Amino acid sequence: MSQTPPPWYKQFWPWFLIAIPVTSIILSTKMLMLALGGEDSMVIDDYYKEGKGINMNLEKIQHARDLGIDIRLQFSDESLRLEFVQGAPNTGAALSMHFQHPTLADKDFNLLLTQNAAGVFSAPLAHPLEGKWKLTLEPFDKQWRILQDVGLPQASPIIFRP
Repeated sequence: MSQTPPPWYKQFWPWFLIAIPVTSIILSTKMLMLALGGEDSMVIDDYYKEGKGINMNLEKIQHARDLGIDIRLQFSDESLRLEFVQGAPNTGAALSMHFQHPTLADKDFNLLLTQNAAGVFSAPLAHPLEGKWKLTLEPFDKQWRILQDVGLPQASPIIFRP
């Protein structure tokens, strides 16, 4: 009394062995789609030009140190307030502050800080800022530059120095 085995398509092992390469092909296709569809905004195309720019940045930071610039920066939910403790510029020209998010380039933005009669620079914020930010402050003539990393929100004033 011999039993005839069921046909191959009714057995477990052939389907298991077929599933392995099919799963591999599907996952490989998904990975390829992710690799080709995503763009890395942190990659720099021209390394030589970027390296020359770093030297210019260092000169501007050193110039800010030579001027003895010392700034107190205060954030609230709706505005930014900047006050020179020492080394204030002679002109009342506006300042430019660039906010750079460490990982998400689409969150980066610039603010134009204008001076009031008391000598305090301020600008409105579109929304409250949270997380880590790299701040770059410079005048419109780009003679000096100050860079600093800050964590926001922060209730106490931030001392901003080159």
